[in-house]
Amino acid sequence: MKVLMFGWEFPPHIAGGLGTACYGMTKGLAYNDVDVLFVMPSASGDEDQSAVRIINASDVPVDTLTTTVDEFLGKVSFIHIGTNMIPYCDPQDFKEMVEEERRRQIKGFRVQYGQKYKFSGKYGANLMEEVARYAMVGATIALQHKDEFDVIHAHDWLTYMAGVAAKQLTGKPLVVHMHATSYDRASDDHIDTRVLALEQKGMDMADKVIAVSELTRNIVINKYHISPDKVVAVHNAVDFSGRENLQVERNVKDKVVTFLGRVTYQKGPEYFIEAAAKVLKRCDNVRFVMAGSGDMLNRCIRHVARLGISDRFHFTGFLRGAEVQKMFALSDVYVMPSISEPFGISPLEAMQTNVPSIISKQSGCAEILNYALKVDFWDVDAMSDAIYGLLNYPAIARLASRCGYDEVNSLKWNNAAYKIKQVYESVINR
Repeated sequence: MKVLMFGWEFPPHIAGGLGTACYGMTKGLAYNDVDVLFVMPSASGDEDQSAVRIINASDVPVDTLTTTVDEFLGKVSFIHIGTNMIPYCDPQDFKEMVEEERRRQIKGFRVQYGQKYKFSGKYGANLMEEVARYAMVGATIALQHKDEFDVIHAHDWLTYMAGVAAKQLTGKPLVVHMHATSYDRASDDHIDTRVLALEQKGMDMADKVIAVSELTRNIVINKYHISPDKVVAVHNAVDFSGRENLQVERNVKDKVVTFLGRVTYQKGPEYFIEAAAKVLKRCDNVRFVMAGSGDMLNRCIRHVARLGISDRFHFTGFLRGAEVQKMFALSDVYVMPSISEPFGISPLEAMQTNVPSIISKQSGCAEILNYALKVDFWDVDAMSDAIYGLLNYPAIARLASRCGYDEVNSLKWNNAAYKIKQVYESVINR
């Protein structure tokens, strides 16, 4: 079986869990005798291609039957949107990037036959423009390789239109993968309707929708009104190959409690701060770390200052690769207080490093993790009690650490990929 897969990022250059999931998934699919042709906007050349063949969209000239985006979009029936939305931008860069985009942006968005586009592959001010151009190039790639794949697989809203274009121009079945929804990223009254429209279009046009958890599956069915028969939940896993068991030396004797992820509304960073303040009223031999960046970072720094815990609270900025492993190695407790988390890979990574973990009940991974402590994201009293208990009762911490390690090591991408292969077979054999 052969798959044309559209993704936005792939290790080692990633911004979050999407690229990590794509890497583990493609390795698992290779184990299950599925060949993957993986298209990404901007490849660096140092990606691990042992289990996948990568096509760099930046190297492919537009070669469709049209010469303008408007004409192309009309043929494939998808939405062209211009926006300055920067969903994962650091706040300090936001103003500068928006102003630059305003100066640069042109009303006539034209694409010429044979033209190549240098994609950033990032989440900048011209993100929607890149999404539209990626769909154009994706359509070209699909036509060029139409005899080399049986099914199309598109990851998250950034690539859905590329998948739709590929389906309409080749007639091959389309599977879209919902890693996170608009309802996860923002409250109902702050949802970006433009992204919502792209998600809706992709799932409407898909032959099957894969959700990363039952939580996400229910959102897809109830919020997007996709038929339950069309939506399949396949939980993520974690690829632990190549990881080092780091031995790090602490410069402090205090215990360390860590939050690691984007500092955004979805991840619940302010609930972590509130819980930290409550713990520090009960014991003073502990430090709290917020590892990550995002649009709420400055707000969180001010919140910590207002609570008077700045001397016990540390902000590291964005961490990647070995830095993440080192942070887990330094940690005594990991906390993921997400308001809405489709799955959540970071607790699995922490538990694999023998770090006892606390997760919100509003996360997809709560469906499969029995040895992580679970609290409601808003219940900072319960969260602080859980942190305090793991720090001050070694027997509980050892049990959570030992059993958690065994649990996450049983969650293999090979097994998840087998379920994904079955989804492929169901749409190919129609």
